[in-house]
Amino acid sequence: MQRFLILAVMAMAASVGHAQAAETSRCAVWQRELSFAASVDRHDEKAFAEHIDNDAVFAANTAHPQRGRAAIVKQWKGLLEGKSMRVRWYPAWVVQAGDPSTVLSSGPALLENLAPNANPRFTLIAFSTVWHRGGDGVWRVMFDAGDEGRTATAQDVANFESGRRAECAPDLVSLAVVH
Repeated sequence: MQRFLILAVMAMAASVGHAQAAETSRCAVWQRELSFAASVDRHDEKAFAEHIDNDAVFAANTAHPQRGRAAIVKQWKGLLEGKSMRVRWYPAWVVQAGDPSTVLSSGPALLENLAPNANPRFTLIAFSTVWHRGGDGVWRVMFDAGDEGRTATAQDVANFESGRRAECAPDLVSLAVVH
């Protein structure tokens, strides 16, 4: 009986340790996703590129994905300049798989057409990003994808604006950990 209790306590301790590590990874990716979005807001191509793995794939759920950091940065050039289109996003959910170096973030993105008479002015998109922690400990995007989006109403834009959270918190971050 004593041996069983010792094993049960050890198993619970390991489970708690795994949950704490998962929470740390999820919150690190939460902040990294916000940093990634901020690099676009600042029109900082260098910082944007530093968030992307050399072998990353963007538009991963389409027939014409961009492969590799250089191609992705080139494709995003217009969005990075922010002259005709503006994109903002933030994580709404972050989930870690059994592999502690792989985390998925997803949430809303708002694309704004800056042309004076743009119609639609705003498009609401749902994105998903797979992050990988490299050997250097830095989280970088491996895969990024989104849906085609839909025209955003004024209420959609207001909901987007009010939904952004700067801090990772257990009630905002998915607690799902796949074993």
